[in-house]
Amino acid sequence: MKLVRFGEPGAEKPGLIDADGAIRDLSGVIADVAGEHLHPDALKALSQTDPKSLPLVAGNPRIGPCVAGVGKFICIGLNYADHAAESGMAVPPEPVIFMKATSAIVGPDDDVLIPRGSEKTDWEVELGVVIGKPAKYVSEAEAMDYVAGYCVAHDVSERAFQTERQGQWTKGKSCDTFGPIGPWLVTRDAVSDPQNLGMWLKVNGETMQDGSTKTMVYGVAHLVSYLSQFMSLLPGDIISTGTPPGVGMGMKPPRYLRDGDVVELGIEGLGTQTQTFRADA
Repeated sequence: MKLVRFGEPGAEKPGLIDADGAIRDLSGVIADVAGEHLHPDALKALSQTDPKSLPLVAGNPRIGPCVAGVGKFICIGLNYADHAAESGMAVPPEPVIFMKATSAIVGPDDDVLIPRGSEKTDWEVELGVVIGKPAKYVSEAEAMDYVAGYCVAHDVSERAFQTERQGQWTKGKSCDTFGPIGPWLVTRDAVSDPQNLGMWLKVNGETMQDGSTKTMVYGVAHLVSYLSQFMSLLPGDIISTGTPPGVGMGMKPPRYLRDGDVVELGIEGLGTQTQTFRADA
C-alpha cells in the first residue's frame, strides 16, 4: 500500500493511493497515518480495504508529511562509503547517529527555507524507515518485523552550522523545513528489497546524486537492531539512513543552494519530491 496525508498544514487527512494513482480518503477508516495504525497487524487489516469503496479526493490537494506524530527523527551519518570518501571522512566502525528535530518535518513539495545567516545549505536524498511497533533490544534477524514501511526523506543540511560551529551536527540538520518526508509511506510488504532501490536528486534540472541503497554500509535491519540497543523505537519514529555521493559539500569547488533553486529527488517505488528553496525572512 501507498499511504498518504493530504490537506493544509495541521489539517491533513489520511489517504490511500489507488491503482490509478488517485487519492482515496481514509479518514472514515483510520484517524491518521500514525501511532497504532502503523502496527503491522493494523496495516495488514487496512490492506483488505477496497480502494473503490473510499471517497475519491478531487483536484490536486497539498501532500503533507506521510507520517504524523513522529516522536524521533533519527539520522545515520556517513552510511555510504563513497559519500564518506567525498566528505573526507573514514567509514565509521559503527553507525554514526544524530537527531533531527521533528519541527523540521514538512511535506514533500513544501518550500524549504534557507535559514538566516546560511551560506552552505546542502541537499541529501535518503531512504526513510518508519517504525510500526515498539522495538527494544531486537535482533537483526527480527528487526524487519518492526518496520511499517519506507519513504523518501530529504535530509537538508546547513554545513557551516553542522561542522564549523561548536558542538554536534544537530543544529545544522534541524532548521525549520529541513525534513521533507513523503509523498507516500509505502508499506513494507510492497518493497521487495529495501537494499536495492535506485535514488536520485537534481538541482535546477541537473543531476547531482544518482545512487542506490545497495551501497549502504549498514543496512536497514542492522540499523533497526542497532538503534534498539540504545533507545526504544516507537511507532512513527523515522530513521533516515544516509545519502549516496553527490552532495554540494563534496564538489570541487563546493556548491550550495540559493534562494529560488528547485530541488527534485526520488527513490525507486517510493515517489518523488520537489522543493523550491526560499530565503527565510
